[in-house]
Amino acid sequence: MSTVAGSPPKKVTQSAVPASAALGTTEVNDTKFTQVGSQSLATQTALNEAANKQQRLNMEKGAELDRVNAQFFAGQDIRRTQATGAENRLATKVAGEETRATQRVAGEEDRATIATTGLEYRAGLETAGEQDRKLTETTGQQARLTEAGRAAEERLTVGKRGEEERAAIRETGTETRQLRETEGAQQRLGIETTGTQERLSEAERGRQERLRLGTAGQEQRLTIGKTAQEQRTTDLQQEMFRRYKENRDFEQATGAYRV
Repeated sequence: MSTVAGSPPKKVTQSAVPASAALGTTEVNDTKFTQVGSQSLATQTALNEAANKQQRLNMEKGAELDRVNAQFFAGQDIRRTQATGAENRLATKVAGEETRATQRVAGEEDRATIATTGLEYRAGLETAGEQDRKLTETTGQQARLTEAGRAAEERLTVGKRGEEERAAIRETGTETRQLRETEGAQQRLGIETTGTQERLSEAERGRQERLRLGTAGQEQRLTIGKTAQEQRTTDLQQEMFRRYKENRDFEQATGAYRV
């Protein structure tokens, strides 16, 4: 709030106002004027001029104080802006210096890293080349040893195969000869058995025929029954012989198949 300091208003002397006089109050530009019905015009005018002069003085002092305050605050703003600019420039300068220092250290570290990387890469290439040469040498040596072992094993395999084939041929010949001997013996036994059975059949047939001729009626009936029985016996014998022959033929065929 503005404080107005000025000289006190001039003292105005006025005459007494009768009690019967009527009073009136008028307000102009925030200034109240009191009119007394019986007061002289000069006194009223002097009062009005004094009040107006005091109001103008207050307005001038208020305007002057506002100008002083505005000038002071404007100076404060200027000084604050100047201080802010100075601090910003100083911060920018320090940031630039720090950034340059950081970039300088980063460049040094990058160059050192690149140099170390190149050194390690060359060392890695050298080691890889040495290992590749050793690997190639070992591979060739092992390949030669493997080929020599394979050839030796192949020769042993071929020799063993020939030996086994010759032994198989000898065994086949032996088994074939034994089979032929067995077949001949079995065929001879079969022929002998057939002849024996045929002779026995003929002898039995003759004996039965003689018995039949010895007895007429009864013997004829008995002969019919006996003939049927003998026929069954003969069929059984023939069936047994047939089975024997089939079994012999099967054994011979099985022996020939194994050979």
